[in-house]
Amino acid sequence: MTKTLAEARDYAGGLAEAILDRPELAGSVQAFIIPPHTALAVVAEELRGVGERRGVETQVILGAQNAHWEESGAWTGEISVPQAADAGARLVEIGHSERREHFGETVETTRLKVRTVLDHGLRPLLCVGEPREVREAGEAEEFILAQARGALAGLDSAQLARVLLAYEPIWAIGEQGRPATVEELAEPFAALERVYGAQVEAVLYGGSVNQDNAAELLEIPGVDGLFVGRAAWGLDGYLELLETGASHVRGAHGRLRQ
Repeated sequence: MTKTLAEARDYAGGLAEAILDRPELAGSVQAFIIPPHTALAVVAEELRGVGERRGVETQVILGAQNAHWEESGAWTGEISVPQAADAGARLVEIGHSERREHFGETVETTRLKVRTVLDHGLRPLLCVGEPREVREAGEAEEFILAQARGALAGLDSAQLARVLLAYEPIWAIGEQGRPATVEELAEPFAALERVYGAQVEAVLYGGSVNQDNAAELLEIPGVDGLFVGRAAWGLDGYLELLETGASHVRGAHGRLRQ
């Protein structure tokens, strides 16, 4: 729950302009932003307006933080995938740990949401991650793969190719999170790469990502990009992270999806 309409509009416009002004970003990294539902339409309008003024397509993907699996109905307080798409979203975040902990999101509801998002031509961004006690018990790999398998069950190869999978260990996210070390992330990313690396669009890492650790995180085998929270709340911070991603691409002579 960050940013008013005016703040969200300024951020989106500044981001779109900056990426278009910096060829090393536009040709190297894929930026996305996921504002609160109240700001979706104004952010979409601003991104579209920047593109129209510059005579090019704005290269920022807009996402919604959540959406219901039903297309309509008596679900007070929710929004549907068609409503999110109508407001300009092209991506929907699903299964964030805060949604699971505070709002009862389950493996089954994530499966329903993934299917509905795909049915409407949007990208699902599925979040998986284990709590500290699971990590300490040595069961992280089994836990996150179960979350992913449950949510992605029944999808064919074409559908899986449109999925973004974000690994966010619960103990490493949020204001109280402890940044994970490269050594701690090697095993879960090896597991995700083994099972899903060749099937999904990208596997991202999120969890206390900041300007100090982004370059190191991008070097982890299996990490295709980053899913950033508070370090990107300020536009300068996000642009610095995108520059880090672009530098990584230049060093790897490839293309990074961030």
